[in-house]
Amino acid sequence: MIIFDDFELLDVFGPQTLLKYLPQHFRVELVGPTAGTVTSNGGVDVIAQYGYHDATPGDIILVPGGMGTRKLANDAEFLAWLVDFVRDAEFITAVCTGSAVLAAAGLLDGYRATSNKRNFVWASAYGTTVTWVPVARWVEDRNRWTSSGVAAGIDMTAALIRRLHGDDVVRAVTNTIELETHDDSSWDPYAEIHGLIKP
Repeated sequence: MIIFDDFELLDVFGPQTLLKYLPQHFRVELVGPTAGTVTSNGGVDVIAQYGYHDATPGDIILVPGGMGTRKLANDAEFLAWLVDFVRDAEFITAVCTGSAVLAAAGLLDGYRATSNKRNFVWASAYGTTVTWVPVARWVEDRNRWTSSGVAAGIDMTAALIRRLHGDDVVRAVTNTIELETHDDSSWDPYAEIHGLIKP
């Protein structure tokens, strides 16, 4: 999970909460600009275990959203690093406006994707051949998975766990944390609420 100043806490720790209950399947590492303290969008300090240039690429990469994406989407040095870092990943994922960062790096060109509906117009301005999907809780396109805003990343993560390890594993985790997920990726009342479609 890639973190940066002003990242959205729930975009990271919603998915991380599901994954931490499955240590036999997942090991989560936080990768920040440098190893050490990174300040989230809510002002909570989080410790990155590795810096961008010290980290070993993982099988699944997650880029969260948050106000910090406004800067990252225009940071050529970061985007070049990201392209190299995800090169061999099995899955490249984003929550919320993290998809704008992937798109800015060219990592969503030729793919379908979604983003936070409140910031969809801004996010969907990135990328040259991205098919932006305005109505979706999350979008799966081959190994690119992107979700709508904030809490939607939890549903996307549950779906990814299901894809990799089956219904029983997802059910065990969600029952443990007493969570009811949306399992239909097309469920999205927020597109209408934020004016992306007409009622």
